[in-house]
Amino acid sequence: MKHTLALLSLLILAAASALPGQSPSTPPQPKPAVKLTPAQVAQRQAAAKKAKRAEVHLKPLSSIAFGGGTSTLGINMQASTNLNRYLNLRGTGNYFSYTPSNLSVHGLDVNGNVNLATAGVALDYFPFPNHGWRLSPGVLFYNQNNVSAVGTLGIGKSITLDNQEIYTDATNPLNAGGFVDLNTRKQAFMFTTGWGNAIPRKHQDQAPSHFSFPFELGLAFTGTPALDLTLAGDACLYQNGQSTLTCDNLGDTTPGSVGAQAQQDLNTQLGLWRTKVDQHWYYKVTPIVSFGISYSFNIRQPQ
Repeated sequence: MKHTLALLSLLILAAASALPGQSPSTPPQPKPAVKLTPAQVAQRQAAAKKAKRAEVHLKPLSSIAFGGGTSTLGINMQASTNLNRYLNLRGTGNYFSYTPSNLSVHGLDVNGNVNLATAGVALDYFPFPNHGWRLSPGVLFYNQNNVSAVGTLGIGKSITLDNQEIYTDATNPLNAGGFVDLNTRKQAFMFTTGWGNAIPRKHQDQAPSHFSFPFELGLAFTGTPALDLTLAGDACLYQNGQSTLTCDNLGDTTPGSVGAQAQQDLNTQLGLWRTKVDQHWYYKVTPIVSFGISYSFNIRQPQ
């Protein structure tokens, strides 16, 4: 029995001495670092360089674009530059002039003039830089849009002002001059949306893209148009239930005269037109629809 106990004691001591010494409070040993192969190191370096190259093109004011097209404001010219990944600064100019002649409008032989001239600046915001959709608040700081016309009322013809028929005189025909001023606000806020980035956001390892075809749709808040209409010459009216026309020069403002009555009808009609225009919001805005082509290039070398 003593020999058996002694043998068991020796076995327990031998097993205990074979176990490595451990302490419950000893922290776990860190794993040895994984050594990358030369191929893996090169792959990671290439990925880092590619990401860096992608941002070089987006440095502020590193690219510029010029474009042209057509719009509801006239022939359109634009210049853009990039501010950051999401923003472009864009300047615009529009011009159009047209002089229609020998038009027949409600008995008037009319010669007209359409003059459109505006300039502005906008901030193009691209929520998704790799796509073309944008939102563009801006301002028109120059606005000279207007329409004018002059006309002569043909013999035997009449115009209606405040429900009053006014006829022309054969010896001194009635002449009319009309003017619509579309630039009540010389400086006007505008807001547009559209598709197409004049300065495409491209990685430099991709094929360069210099051309774009921007489209734009929006409004300029130009205010209530100013309306004016003048008459000159001899006007003829049926006065006081008479069956014959009474004619007089519009310069005659004597109370009760044909000239005074015609001028009163004209002023009343103008007031009605102006009130109607002022009551509806769509007369107070100028629609903007444009389409064109743009070419961009770098003005600073990538770093």
